[in-house]
Amino acid sequence: MSSGLFDKTTNALGASINFRQLKQEVSSSNIANAETPHYKAKKLDFEEALSRAVDISGLNQMATDGPDQFTVGGSPIGSVRADVYENPEGTVTNDGNTVDLEREMSELSENTIIYKATIQLINKKLAGLAYAATEGGGIR
Repeated sequence: MSSGLFDKTTNALGASINFRQLKQEVSSSNIANAETPHYKAKKLDFEEALSRAVDISGLNQMATDGPDQFTVGGSPIGSVRADVYENPEGTVTNDGNTVDLEREMSELSENTIIYKATIQLINKKLAGLAYAATEGGGIR
């Protein structure tokens, strides 16, 4: 989305989709390993990464460093990375596992709802562009 065709809102929505997808993968992995002995639940630093991605004022420099970070998207906003790390809030069970299955399922459901809402917003933005390009007096 770096062609200049899309505004900051569309780019932010695109970054949000990428982060939501990564969050889905992290939560799914935690759920899949809920009964794996000594598995340490992972957590995605989603809010801070998204905040860096949508830094509209440009005060932060979207720094990306460290081997435990993941790049999202292909535009400058997509160069922001999200930290995935062992969740320090996890309670260790008798077998050394730290996955809280109820919490993970709840976060997965919430993430899915927000992901779908973000897709709908992007679709509306693109529909507006399509209208402007065709019926709104643009290309005919």
